[in-house]
Amino acid sequence: MHEMGGCLRKPCAASVAGMIVALALIGCGGADASSPQGFAGRLAENDSELRSAIDAWRAPGDPPSSAPPADVVDRAAELQDMVDRLGDHPSLAARVLPRLSGALRGEVNRLYRARRALLRLSAGSRHKKLKLAQRPALADLVAFYGEAERRFGIGANYLAAIHLVETKFGRVASNSVAGAQGPMQFIPSTWEIYGHGGDIRDPHDAILAAARLLRANGAPQRYGPALRAYNPSGLYVDAVTRYAREIAANPYALYYLYTWEP
Repeated sequence: MHEMGGCLRKPCAASVAGMIVALALIGCGGADASSPQGFAGRLAENDSELRSAIDAWRAPGDPPSSAPPADVVDRAAELQDMVDRLGDHPSLAARVLPRLSGALRGEVNRLYRARRALLRLSAGSRHKKLKLAQRPALADLVAFYGEAERRFGIGANYLAAIHLVETKFGRVASNSVAGAQGPMQFIPSTWEIYGHGGDIRDPHDAILAAARLLRANGAPQRYGPALRAYNPSGLYVDAVTRYAREIAANPYALYYLYTWEP
């Protein structure tokens, strides 16, 4: 009924068959990936830098209505590149994750496992060129998630996670191969049920429609079946759930995930 629109980001450099994984990772996103310890150390350094950059972005008003500054975008992109590398190389992840401490280990583990689920979900899919658009301001999106949560009881973190997986918060403007449209990727026939006369391409209308669909299928009491109604794949449910948990657990997560590119 519903299919996510091309949401995976290609690695920042192609792996070469036969090369040692660590060497294949050198130079990705500026990380010292020559050893698992170096990779873990750079993850920790970048985490501190990213949090400081986000704090500065939030200072004038939270959630921010301005575009993310370059230092947020750059640090978030490095995190995305490193998570992508871990997802592409589980043997490296198995050596890096135990070297991370406390909350950072939980954060990277959630992101890594979500990446693995999406890679498996997209396996065999033909890559297509994506049409890109400007994301709405984060302040607007947070207001839309909040409205949907108040009206329908659906967690804002789950709505944000779906928005991330489907279109990177509206960055991807393409229709899916199955014809799903708009920032929350609705098939038109499904939109007729849950759109309530709104605009399928309007983020406010689409977020409310997503909340209606989830509520009609068992959320918030049971998110698993509700997410399966959105996309009938256990891998999709796994990825969205892990991103939703990261957004709930980490007060910085929504800010950096908002900047991630397809």
